[in-house]
Formats: sequence, C-alpha cells, structure tokens
Amino acid sequence: MPRTRDSFFIILLIILTLLNVLDFTSDYQEEDHNRLHLLMEGLIIVLSLLGISFLIREIQQRRREVDNLRGQLKITRNDLSALNTNLDALNNKLGQASRQYGEVIQEQLTTWDFTPSEKEVALLLLKGLSFDEIAGMRDTKEKTVRQQATAIYRKSGLNGRHEFAAWFFEDFLQ
Repeated sequence: MPRTRDSFFIILLIILTLLNVLDFTSDYQEEDHNRLHLLMEGLIIVLSLLGISFLIREIQQRRREVDNLRGQLKITRNDLSALNTNLDALNNKLGQASRQYGEVIQEQLTTWDFTPSEKEVALLLLKGLSFDEIAGMRDTKEKTVRQQATAIYRKSGLNGRHEFAAWFFEDFLQ
C-alpha cells in the first residue's frame, strides 16, 4: 500500500509538472506574454521538479531504512531463537538437577528413618514454612507439627531448623 501511494503522488506531481510545462510553452509562444506570469510558471515548474526529486530521495532513504530494520529484525529473531534453545536446554538441566537433588533429599530422609509424615514436614521445613503454615497445609495442629519437627531434629542429630536446612544446602555454598 505505501509503495502504491508513493507512486501515485510521484505520478501526480509529474503530470502536474508536465501540465505546467505545456502552459508555460503555450504562454511563451504568445506574442503578448506577461514576463511576471512566465516567471511564476517557471518557478512552479522548478519547485515541482525539486519536490519530485526530494520525494523520490525520501522514498529511497525510507526503503533503505526499512530494509536495514528487516535485517536487524531477522538477526534479532535468530538471536532470540538461539537464546530460547539455550534457555530450554538450561531449564531441562535445571529440572533434572532439581529432581536429582530431590531424590538425594528423599534418600537422606529415608536414611534417617523418618516416617512419611515426618518426611512431609521435613520438606516443608526446608521450603521455609512456619509451623503454623505447615499445620494449615496438613490440616493438623501446630503442636503436632512442633512434635514432628522435634522428632526430625532428634533423628537427624541436628539442633533445629537452621542446622537442618544448612545440612542440605552447605554443599552449594562451597
């Protein structure tokens, strides 16, 4: 559409310029021609030609800019595609590492001989939930969660929530 509109205006200006040239030559051939009138028509012809050349130059420059932007867009799309591929691979590795780490945690909780309820509470403690939040999630009393937490610390040989969490995360801090 823009190219059609641009072409339309260029053709329109060319036609108007040609009509002015015809009028100018017709007036010039008359014996009694007005010089001021011929000067004005000549000026209109020159300005029309300048307008046509300016418009053509602007259209060409705009097309070059559009082509450059298309090239940059293509490069950006390719870069984004590569980044998405890398991100997908990284997410897969992260998911795999997370699953493996979850398995390691489950193995350790089994090694400490936790009951299924203690395992559930232990995982929620590692996630940083409070006793009240854990009780709400498990539909139990806070006192029950506290007792289970005490059993967890006793069976693991650790002294409290912070030591318990640190036991699992200390390898990441080295």
